[in-house]
Amino acid sequence: MSRAWSLKSRPNGMPVASDFDLIDLPTTALNDGEMRIANRWLSVDPYMRGRMNDVKSYVPPFALGEPMQGGAIGEVIESRAEGFAVGDVVQHFLGWRDEAVLPATQVQKLPALGVPPQQFLGLLGMPGMTGYFGLLHVAEAKAGDVVFVSAAAGAVGSTVVQVAKASGMTVIGSAGGADKCALVKGLGADAVIDYKSEGPLLKKLLAALQGLGKDGIDVYFDNVGGEHLDAALATGNLHARFAICGMIDIYNTSKPTELRYLARLIGMRIRMTGLLVSDHMGKTAEFYRVMGGWLAEGKLKNEETVFEGLDAMPDAFFGLFTGGNTGKMLVKL
Repeated sequence: MSRAWSLKSRPNGMPVASDFDLIDLPTTALNDGEMRIANRWLSVDPYMRGRMNDVKSYVPPFALGEPMQGGAIGEVIESRAEGFAVGDVVQHFLGWRDEAVLPATQVQKLPALGVPPQQFLGLLGMPGMTGYFGLLHVAEAKAGDVVFVSAAAGAVGSTVVQVAKASGMTVIGSAGGADKCALVKGLGADAVIDYKSEGPLLKKLLAALQGLGKDGIDVYFDNVGGEHLDAALATGNLHARFAICGMIDIYNTSKPTELRYLARLIGMRIRMTGLLVSDHMGKTAEFYRVMGGWLAEGKLKNEETVFEGLDAMPDAFFGLFTGGNTGKMLVKL
């Protein structure tokens, strides 16, 4: 019998342990075209917080009492699906559990890029694709641009920093604490802001720009919202492009966002565009070709934080909102 995490109650603010329940799942026989997968790696992502609310969004909310879902890497242990054999390492979206049964249409074999399999949940997975397509396709960033990245030590942000540097851009990253700032600097960022240090974020961003001899930013990649978004609006150059990927500042609160510099959108003709990686899944061949090339050239570094065991899944999730991760947050089974 396998086990899975379910949502027991909908969180009010920051989720707590009592909102989750570890349930038993019955073992079922496979139908033709299906396979049984023993999960080895589970993905933990900020967007999952939105699915805990009973509201209409781009993905349906988690159903109470039912197994939750998320990205996973696993090994096929039984197969009645043509083209999939026992021992194949695959990717799918029935995470938050130790075992999954899926039809072949919902399972993908991993590309042969010669990297550890868990990287297809991070740098070479959804977070990496989000950073790559968000920066180059949504924000249309180009060589010579000044790019500001919030949550630059996270799974998506760290990818954006590296893609921007590999593409010839100047990068200012924001991260919390000396260790994370050092990591972002090590990824190649030209300047790093410690948002946890004393003082207004806008003042720190202006100082970083001055130190680089720049008047403002051309691109903002937003994972945070709030004060970071406001600082970006205050420093956006003419025709700056903002890719709005996430707003982790508001995921656990109902307090409205206050933006003092929103009116600069008008005079500076700043373009803000929401970003969903699912809009770009038809371009994955480009992603693997370009990112695989940069990996081979040593231009990319993989950062991850790993929790051990299915029981640790909620704690790993909580860590996303308390600064507990550097790079991609993962659970290893």
